[in-house]
Amino acid sequence: MQLLEFQAKEIFRQYGINLLPSKSSTNIEDGRKHAQELGFPFVIKIQVPVGGRGKAGGIQKCQNMDELDLKYPQVMDLKIKGEKARAILLEKMADIKQELYLSLFLNRSKRCYTIIASNEGGVEIESVKSQIIKEVGLGEVSDEIANEVAKEMGLQGKTADGFIDTLKKLSKITIEKEAELVEINPLAIMQDDSIMALDGKFVTDDNSNFRHPELEKYQEKTAIEERAEKSGFSLVELDGDIAVVGNGAGLVMSTLDMLSDNGGKPACFLDVGGGATTESVYEALTLISKLDRVKGILVNLYGGIVKTTVVAEAFLKAYEDNLIDLPVFSRLKGTESEKAKEMLQGSRTKIFDTVEEAINAAVMGVKK
Repeated sequence: MQLLEFQAKEIFRQYGINLLPSKSSTNIEDGRKHAQELGFPFVIKIQVPVGGRGKAGGIQKCQNMDELDLKYPQVMDLKIKGEKARAILLEKMADIKQELYLSLFLNRSKRCYTIIASNEGGVEIESVKSQIIKEVGLGEVSDEIANEVAKEMGLQGKTADGFIDTLKKLSKITIEKEAELVEINPLAIMQDDSIMALDGKFVTDDNSNFRHPELEKYQEKTAIEERAEKSGFSLVELDGDIAVVGNGAGLVMSTLDMLSDNGGKPACFLDVGGGATTESVYEALTLISKLDRVKGILVNLYGGIVKTTVVAEAFLKAYEDNLIDLPVFSRLKGTESEKAKEMLQGSRTKIFDTVEEAINAAVMGVKK
């Protein structure tokens, strides 16, 4: 789950991270009310779960009520990378001396959190050469490490103290909320040498959210995603054309990554879970059939608790009922996988020995 900027800042504020006064709204009437409460000047910031807002015109300066009446609806009507505005944030202007970058993310391959910091903020971190990267384990960032990062960035005095304080609070958020990524870009040095978070990104692992009911209010689910949850499995809609089905969030996520690396575009993340039945998998296929953009289905399933024959039965029933008429590219391993392959022989499901072969076939198949 990825929070919008104003939602991330609500959490930042709870942990005492320095923020400018701001108000979020979804209509011009509330916008006018908030403008009077904040006082001019301020910036109008579109709230979308993607970057590139500034270049697309989604961040506008506002000096008076006439400008608000003109610019608020313009920003609200924008689409950025296909995403419509979820809300508008009005935020007081900042008198900035320098922009920095700071983030912590969960490095799954090394089973630790990693700090990334830079003296260059406001741009994509991938384009920045002067990065400071430190692996810090799975606990909170220590005073020693926070001081090291500040020193390597050349920060001193009040600015260094503010940066260290922000890094430690960001670390506390990351651990306590089980975040995959918490980012401040830019983290600004103000004219008085204080530190201020001007933007915020906050991403969690959906599989840990049940332990954090306080985050439930931020979850936005489509009707299909809500139906999937009620049926006992996880489905997240994406913007591609290949539906990805598997059992276990880690397996499905790695399959998504491999598909993307090979030029494919996932249409959804679908985890049938460890307690899958023929009926629940059939329901999952029913939901996939409602996603108009889907041109193919990629199945990567390892049978442990779930028998692969359960999945095979669901696909055969879906074919019999004319529920799906899409090419299916499948890798089945584990419990009763040989029997499942036999069941699917002669069907529209193509069986592959490796997930790499299935992915390559799926990418080529949807391009035809």
